[in-house]
Amino acid sequence: MFSIGALSRHTGVKVPTIRYYEQMGLMCAPERTEGNQRRYGRAERERLGFIKHARDLGFSIEAISALIELNDHPDRSCAEASEIAAYQLSSVRKKIASLTRLESELSRISDGCSGNGIADECYVLASLADHARCETDH
Repeated sequence: MFSIGALSRHTGVKVPTIRYYEQMGLMCAPERTEGNQRRYGRAERERLGFIKHARDLGFSIEAISALIELNDHPDRSCAEASEIAAYQLSSVRKKIASLTRLESELSRISDGCSGNGIADECYVLASLADHARCETDH
């Protein structure tokens, strides 16, 4: 059995985050000692590892909850899990595309600076002041 502190150290998940996952229903309420300390077993450690890995991959709390629900019912089809993962992949790809546009625009603005001085109309400051100077919608 693990205390919440030991579980935190073992998984790399901070104590307040573990409590948050319990409040959100991602983890069941743990057993308590007579002194009212939380005690976690192997199953809770594995569940927390699952949640942490899913969060590291960018899944929302809602998606993780749905995945846990599927995991708890092994007789169900994994098609829904695949759909959830495909949605996350699509979301990540959209973010990458957005970040690529942002990178391009920032590079263009940065490269446009002559370095002559602010009084000579700094290209960076002028570009930030006027969105119309941007080449892409970022």
